[in-house]
Amino acid sequence: MLPFVTGALAWPQAGGALFLRARDGWPLHQRALPGLVCEQSFKPEADALQHSGGTLMDEDDRATYPLVLLLPPRQREEARALFARALERTQAGGTVIACMPNSEGAKSGEADLVRIAGPVQTLSKNHCRVFWTQPPRGAVDPALAAEWRALDAPRPILDGRYLSRPGVFAWDRIDRASALLAAHLPHDFAGCGADLGAGYGYLATEVLAHCPAVTALDLYEAEARALQLARANLAVHAARATLGFHWHDVTTGLPQRYDFIVSNPPFHAQGRADRPDIGRRFIAAAAEALKPGGRLWLVANRHLPYESVLDANFGRVRIVAQQDGFKVIEAVKATR
Repeated sequence: MLPFVTGALAWPQAGGALFLRARDGWPLHQRALPGLVCEQSFKPEADALQHSGGTLMDEDDRATYPLVLLLPPRQREEARALFARALERTQAGGTVIACMPNSEGAKSGEADLVRIAGPVQTLSKNHCRVFWTQPPRGAVDPALAAEWRALDAPRPILDGRYLSRPGVFAWDRIDRASALLAAHLPHDFAGCGADLGAGYGYLATEVLAHCPAVTALDLYEAEARALQLARANLAVHAARATLGFHWHDVTTGLPQRYDFIVSNPPFHAQGRADRPDIGRRFIAAAAEALKPGGRLWLVANRHLPYESVLDANFGRVRIVAQQDGFKVIEAVKATR
């Protein structure tokens, strides 16, 4: 918001503004921002925006705006696709403005915007760089913009076994921790289960492939872009089990009870710092949702301090395997 504070840019008098990958924060509430519409596919951030009175974009919104703001992600292909989409949603003669931390590729992001939109103006503060452009007729290199726009499209990975896309966790591979958990999962899961932090659906696919007594499986994922992929990747199993796909922040709790739960809990939010509190809340939410005698199987980095919350919430806890810096844990809820 620095260019608006300094007067380098003025908020549009009409037509509003679109904020891609929007996050809530006090600068959004310093002054009136009429017509601001926010898009955010990460559930905790979307909830924060709504709770503070922000307006979230409708899924069928295809409008263009005189101002488009964006917070590009670290993953460069996803960021390039977002730059291209920002140009698509900007009216002729409008403004595209982006901001990135210096430590997350701000210079590269600025250079990318120059490549498809032309010269930019820049301000720096708080170890971040904000840069903006006012292209008179959209992209200066339409072919490159189209190429970058396609970078976000779902694509086959691992010889076509899964669909994935840049920016999703471990998007072009099977995460080593998830693979370790899958290798040790029991094959006697039965009834109704859940996968917490399901990503593009790898663990859920493994459960359904090896546990014939599973009748229903709910996938919980905070990133809507990943959940769309999981729907496609699990479609082949829809005839043999009831599947649920929930855009949901697991740290707020779960809405129903389960016979078993599997999870590779996230230990970062949208930054680089370790966030073991997220994993601890996943574990507590799983304990609350499991039926007596229900089992939680999870994998985590060996150094993460989950043992205290496991011991406090489960009747029996054991380390099943330790390998390559990860640990696989089974926790069984007490029967009474």
